[in-house]
Amino acid sequence: MEKQVNNLANSLSLKTYLPFIFILLFSLTSAIVNAQAPGIQGKKYTISEITVSGNSSFSEQTIVTYSGLRKGEELLIPGEEISGAIKKLWKSGLFSDIEIYIKDVHDNVASLEIHLYDLPELRDVKITGIKKSKMEEIITENNLNEGVKVTENLITTTKNYLENKYSKDGFYSAKVNINVIPIVDSIEKPRVNMVVAIDKGPKVKIKDINFIGNTVLSDKKLQASMKNTKKKQFYRVWKRSKFIEEDYKADLVSVIDTYKENGYRDARIVSDSIFVNKDESISINLKVEEGKKYIFGDINFIGNTVYTDQYLNAILRVRKGDTYNGVLLAKGIADDTKPDGNDITNLYQNNGYLFSTINPVETNADGQVIDMEIRISEGKPAYFNNVTVVGNEKTNDHVIYREIRTRPGELYSKANVVRTVRELSQLGFFDAETLTPDFKNVNPNEGTVDMEYKVEETGSSQIELQGGYGGGGFIGTLGLSFNNFSLKNIFNKDAYKPVPMGDGQQLALRLQASQFYRTYSFSFSEPWLGGKKPVQFSTSISHSNQFLYDSSTGQADKDKRFNITGVTVGLAKRLSVPDDYFTLSQAVSYQHYNLKNYSTGLFTFSDGYSNSLAYTIGLTRNNTWNDPIFPLGGSNFSVSAKLSLPYSLFNNVDYEALEVERAEEELIYNDPDASAAARNDAYARMGEIDQERFNWLEFYKIKFKGEWYTSIIGKLVLKPNVEFGYLGAYNQSRGVIPFERFFLGGDGLGSFSLDGREAVALRGYPNQSIQPVDRNGNTTNDGAAIYNKFSLELRYPITLAASAKIYALTFVEGGAAFNTFRDYNPFQLKRSAGAGLRVFMPAFGLLGIDFGYGFDPLPGQNTPNGWETHFIIGQQF
Repeated sequence: MEKQVNNLANSLSLKTYLPFIFILLFSLTSAIVNAQAPGIQGKKYTISEITVSGNSSFSEQTIVTYSGLRKGEELLIPGEEISGAIKKLWKSGLFSDIEIYIKDVHDNVASLEIHLYDLPELRDVKITGIKKSKMEEIITENNLNEGVKVTENLITTTKNYLENKYSKDGFYSAKVNINVIPIVDSIEKPRVNMVVAIDKGPKVKIKDINFIGNTVLSDKKLQASMKNTKKKQFYRVWKRSKFIEEDYKADLVSVIDTYKENGYRDARIVSDSIFVNKDESISINLKVEEGKKYIFGDINFIGNTVYTDQYLNAILRVRKGDTYNGVLLAKGIADDTKPDGNDITNLYQNNGYLFSTINPVETNADGQVIDMEIRISEGKPAYFNNVTVVGNEKTNDHVIYREIRTRPGELYSKANVVRTVRELSQLGFFDAETLTPDFKNVNPNEGTVDMEYKVEETGSSQIELQGGYGGGGFIGTLGLSFNNFSLKNIFNKDAYKPVPMGDGQQLALRLQASQFYRTYSFSFSEPWLGGKKPVQFSTSISHSNQFLYDSSTGQADKDKRFNITGVTVGLAKRLSVPDDYFTLSQAVSYQHYNLKNYSTGLFTFSDGYSNSLAYTIGLTRNNTWNDPIFPLGGSNFSVSAKLSLPYSLFNNVDYEALEVERAEEELIYNDPDASAAARNDAYARMGEIDQERFNWLEFYKIKFKGEWYTSIIGKLVLKPNVEFGYLGAYNQSRGVIPFERFFLGGDGLGSFSLDGREAVALRGYPNQSIQPVDRNGNTTNDGAAIYNKFSLELRYPITLAASAKIYALTFVEGGAAFNTFRDYNPFQLKRSAGAGLRVFMPAFGLLGIDFGYGFDPLPGQNTPNGWETHFIIGQQF
């Protein structure tokens, strides 16, 4: 075994010099032959026998066969055959310390011995210097699995990989040391253990970035152009000051681009130096040569027949006499940062010229004036030939093809390809990150191209499971939402997997219950009614029961109840003007409110009913980018109006007189000197008046919401949001209805109060806790007739993989609630800030948690509300 260990060490040493080993092998073979059989150099011999010695798990026959040497073969010794055999064995990567000897020589007959050892196999790997959770990743990425052959190449590759990996993460001085320890045991084949010692060292911070030679552009401006390489500052949070070589090199290009944007076409970085400081930070010195400032001269277009020079100049946005701007010029020709950018390349590609090329050429640069030629090869217009979709197993083809904007026989359009990817992503049935268009069979001669869209289906149906305490008891919620349902297969038992799927319809069932209430709802929508046009038909039915709290028992009194039954039918049509991102929606809804012995501060009639028949019209424009879970850009606006009939115009009721009478009865009810009987009679009459005022609800409700998504740096996304709602009355004597009101605060989810209210999220405060306060400081608990909300959210994805989309967020927001415009002050906000996390997985749906801090006191309090935790829980299958 000692000899085996020595051979292992020799083999690892020899393999370090593999580029030279084959040159030395021939000399080594010659020396062996001369030492054992002087006088036989360069002679031909017939091989009588070939034996194998050393230590190998392979059979003798396998080794001899692989070497290419044959018994009975006539060979020149030394010669190319012996050298070739050694090369083959080395090339297999299975052996070490390979030698070939001549054993016995009789006349022209000789026997050979192949002496070699197997490369050692890896038994175990120990990794130090990192967390245990990262070890498996390193083992997998470097193939350090048990049984793998340990070569110098494996050791060197692993070492380089790890040092580069940690260098990219900001550990510029990371060192990796790998030790191989032979194992001496009863197993004959050589085995080793490996110890990988990782010393990441400190993260290298950038202390200073110094520019030398710049006179035109300031240090501050040049440093700002380096987006990913920043010097250490106490206020820097989002972009850390770690040194990453790859980002640093990209930022050197950005420095030159900044000069080009300001006319200095010839600017260059003469030298860059990195110095390590005593505190282990680094300083960077960049010496620049700015050159002369240039302006644009004549700009001529060559080869254009489809568009005029004037039209192309308007797209290019560069004029004679402008300061030379190489970056602007490049973006005017082809903006790589925007697939739908307004540039000349997209102009041609959106109108069929797939094979067009646009090249800017400087024709003259005398006197700091640069003349340009934009040379255009328009090529032949291209047409879509075959358009196919692959990867859909659940979703039926017609659901996909009706969203596709690229049709066979139509003129090629890049804009239509981009829009198709967006529309398919917005369906929510496919992973937006992996949805790609592939060009197939591109034929410039015939002017045709095949287009194939690759989709990867994700879970599109959800089950909502929620539990918590509120309203004095446990609240449980069960919701089923099938977002790719197939109604036509509902009676086809073979289609239940677990439910009929594939036609893009939506079916939702929801049950929520506690000891104080129960609610049931059902909804269905068909996005393409009739299958011809994008006209969505939707309908919903709901019913709820609420029971009054009995303060004497602490339980629900089921003899005192409030029931709501409702039905809604709607149509939504995608418009073509101003553009086809707009959708016009219309709906008719009916709600019946029934009270039995149910007395609260919100209603003065404890037995009675109200009816609401309303028409809702809404206009939305949604052009958010592909991924609906994590949009990187675009916006989403909606405005809606919900209107009842103006009953007071034709029902012959004098609401002004009723208002006066109610005010008189309210004075009696609030008079402490009035008798109990008088006060009871006054309260009963108030209830009768309110029953008459609200038997058919008369109101109008206006809502607006707008949100924007802007990529700041990479996938760091800023999302501003603005909301406004107003509930009004046609007849002020009749008053604002007690239903349909806005309740701010919390997560915005449903509440145990089912009086037709609308919950509006405002993190950092308890659910529905923000109530209107009038100018006299009086607070109501009946919800608001007016609200506004502003929020600003920063989002950054941790992963957007198909298996899990995870992103972190921080937010600041504020909202306010009012009863009348007389009290309305949009900036008298309840403010909050915090952070959260969202996880979306096909198996579990959307999971989220937010921690919000309320900076302002709730009505009736004097101290800030403080921290609140909000949860979002769901499941998807």
